[in-house]
Amino acid sequence: MTFIHELSDWPDLNWDSAALAVPLASTRHEQGLLIGRMSALSVELRRESSLVTLTDEVVQSSAIEGEVLDRREVRSSIARRIGVAVPGAARSSRHVDGIVEMMLDAMQSVEAPLSKARLGRWHAALFPTGHSGIRPITVGTWRTTQAGPMHVVSGPIGRERVHFIAPAADRLEQEMARFIAWFNDVSTPGVNESLPRLDPFLIAGVAHFWFVTIHPYEDGNGRIARAIADLALSRADGTDDRFYSMSARIEGERETYYRELEAAQRGGLDITSWLLWFLGCIGRAIDAADQTLSKVRTRAALLQSPTAPRLNDRQRRVLARALEGLEGPLTTSKYAKLARCPQDSALRDVRDLVDRRILVENSGGGRSTSYRLAPSWERPG
Repeated sequence: MTFIHELSDWPDLNWDSAALAVPLASTRHEQGLLIGRMSALSVELRRESSLVTLTDEVVQSSAIEGEVLDRREVRSSIARRIGVAVPGAARSSRHVDGIVEMMLDAMQSVEAPLSKARLGRWHAALFPTGHSGIRPITVGTWRTTQAGPMHVVSGPIGRERVHFIAPAADRLEQEMARFIAWFNDVSTPGVNESLPRLDPFLIAGVAHFWFVTIHPYEDGNGRIARAIADLALSRADGTDDRFYSMSARIEGERETYYRELEAAQRGGLDITSWLLWFLGCIGRAIDAADQTLSKVRTRAALLQSPTAPRLNDRQRRVLARALEGLEGPLTTSKYAKLARCPQDSALRDVRDLVDRRILVENSGGGRSTSYRLAPSWERPG
């Protein structure tokens, strides 16, 4: 099997611009409508929407690679950095803070060019201990020949299926120099005015595919590929805020994502099919942003707006957690733990919230009594 990086004309990637014109225009139109809707919101709602979206982006980009991050830690880490107050904020780990710093650098430092050093900082942020799990890896620079050939495989030991074999380590310096130069030339204003300007959505799709095909690191290539795409998408949006999550959409279509990548990496230099899927994925991510806005409006109505119900600090803390999503139903014992209060205080708070129709009792009773948000306050999506 020949992989795309083994072709003689690699990396002269090409695509059918006519086939991409309509989906690109449609995606751009939806993006414009979304940014218009968001610009009409208050500053507080825009910042909260951006916080929800950035949290999704960080959590889901790691989830695609099988790593589960604590959403509350991620949310708290982002909130501190963008200046949003979070009731009952969780303490974030060094690992989470590193991932957040990488993603925020990609999405907010949009004028800074890509470089080997910048990518190295992103990689070091992903692996602050120098390990992937318990395995030591080379951090902050390209993988070495000592790491051996880089294979993407699935299946049980002895019956693995090889999906992709990356370029050899001795090619990486040249491969990455060419990639970085291309990205800066086509996407950074004023760098190379002789080149035709590519739409940032196309740059994001090409860059994601090109980088993950080079696979320059021992681990973390998928997350950094998505961060590079996020950099291009942030340039496309023209705002420091982000209102849609590409990684959340990819996680929802993970099987298709890997199938499209594999097909393109085993094909010729024409990557039109990959770009069609990528543009469609952006469009679906933008469509899903309305759910995010609905969540934010619900949260504001319950916790933040001038007309929000008057709540004590314990109630506010627990309802904030409920709006983020709890594992299992809410009981008075769970309430007491979340609010860090005695059981009798928890019972009084819960009864008050039921009387005010903010919580409703689930079916069943006695010692198994549990509660959920009333339908008018349920977390959308």
